[in-house]
This record gives sequence, structure tokens and C-alpha cells, in this order.
Amino acid sequence: MRLTQLRSFYAVARMGSFTKAAEQLHVSQPTITTQVRFLEESYKVELFHRSGRRVQLTPLGEQLMRLAQQIFGLEADAVSLLADAGELRTGHLRVAAVGPYHVTQMLADFNAHYPDIKVNVSTGNSQDVLDRLLDYRADVGVLAQLVEDERFLSVPFGRHPVGIFTASSHRFARRRSIRLAELQGERMILREEGSTTRKALELALGAAGITVEPVMEISSREMIREAVSQGIGIAAVSTVEYVPGPGLHLVGISDAQIFTYAHILCLAERRSMRMVKAFFDTALNRPGFARKA
Repeated sequence: MRLTQLRSFYAVARMGSFTKAAEQLHVSQPTITTQVRFLEESYKVELFHRSGRRVQLTPLGEQLMRLAQQIFGLEADAVSLLADAGELRTGHLRVAAVGPYHVTQMLADFNAHYPDIKVNVSTGNSQDVLDRLLDYRADVGVLAQLVEDERFLSVPFGRHPVGIFTASSHRFARRRSIRLAELQGERMILREEGSTTRKALELALGAAGITVEPVMEISSREMIREAVSQGIGIAAVSTVEYVPGPGLHLVGISDAQIFTYAHILCLAERRSMRMVKAFFDTALNRPGFARKA
């Protein structure tokens, strides 16, 4: 049985006439007659009692009519679902990010444009984000680094200076900025290997021939804040990630260009997916935004 045959039967059953059914479906009456006859002959059943131009459903025809109503009702629901999703009136966007700081403004802008789209956000390290994109557990990702991999489309979103934060008792706490050379010999609390903030600082220190004294390596931002506030050491932080608090002080680095970069990415094969494209467009085209590479 083909859906066109069931559609012809359904139209006749609803309209009570082969002629009216043909008009509704914009086909010829012989076409409708042939489709219905094929159903009856293929299954050796009678779906209509025919009396002149009038037709009446048989008991079997009435049962098939009820099933057809369900089928075409579901078809209409499917069409409506796809249409709403295509117009972004419904749907679900999954975002994977290395942290909440880079992605928060993007999510706010996206929600303002598409309030009916549900958004799920997961956080993890850079590899977690890439893995979620590769196995389709995430639609878009937000990283603090450039990904040079042809499987991904990666677009720079912005850049943020790296500063140093200290306990209020530290000698830097009386300053608004320091020179990079002043970090020589300082006790530093470092993020884990692979941290983009750590990489940016280490590159700058290495280029300037400056050596610091690592005292701890901590992956948790909250634990680093606590260790700094206790005076164990000082730490580098991307200014977009810095959260002011009692006993803490942030200073800039006046003579070095040290930045972390936010990038939005997706699988290259999914770049034209409507919801993915909408997220990119919303993030990169918001008023006042100037992309920095």
C-alpha cells in the first residue's frame, strides 16, 4: 500500500464522493477511482458501498478511516514541527564551552532573538568540547583557543587581556599595573597544562627571559582564588574570567600584549544547519561587536 492510495481513500471517505475527492486533491476522478480500486483488489476487500454517485463506507472502511485520520494527523504534526524548527520557533540547541565566561553574552543574545529555543550548556576542557561536537552531543562549541582542524569551522569571537591577581596583602595590590619583568621570581599558582591563560603567560615570559617560581598547579578556578587570597602565590587570569572578591586585587600588565581568544566552532559539515548558523550570526553580528583576531 502506498501513501497516495491511502490519501485517495481518505479523501473519498471524508468527502463522500469520488468527484469531490478529486477536486480536493487536484487530480482527475479516474486517478482517485484507480487508487481506491487498487487498494480493494490488492487486499480483496470492499471499502465502499457504491450506489450511483454516492458512496458509503463499509465497516472495514470505517476502521481504515479512523487509522487514516491518525496517520494524516501525525503527518500534519510532523509538517508543523519541521516548519517551526525551520523558522526557529521551536527546537533545542546544545552548546559546549570551556567555561561560563566566554559564552554567557552569546547565550543572552541568542535567547533574546530566539526565546522559544531551549538551550543546554555543558562545560569541560577543550578536548571535552571537541569530543562533544564530533559525536553530535553538542551543536556548537566555545573555546579559548584556535582549532586548526579541517573537520571544524572555527571563527574568532573576541580577545581578552590577561592580568595578574593577588592577595590584598601583596605588594602588587597597591598598583593598577605592573611590568612583565616584575614577575621575575614571583611565586605563581598555575592552571593545569593545556590552559590557554597559562599558555599565553608562559609564551610571554619565555620570550622575555623571565622565570617565575611555580608553587601550585590547580585546575579549579575557585581553588585558585582561595589559594591566592590566602597569600600562597599570585595567579594569571583572563580579565573576562576574573571575579572580584574580598582580599583580592587585579593588576594589568602594562608592557606586554597577552591575550586569550574566544572562538565559536562547529563541525564543518553542520555549518549550514539553521540553528547553528543562527547562533553564529547572533553572536558575531550583535550591535557594537567588532571581531578581533
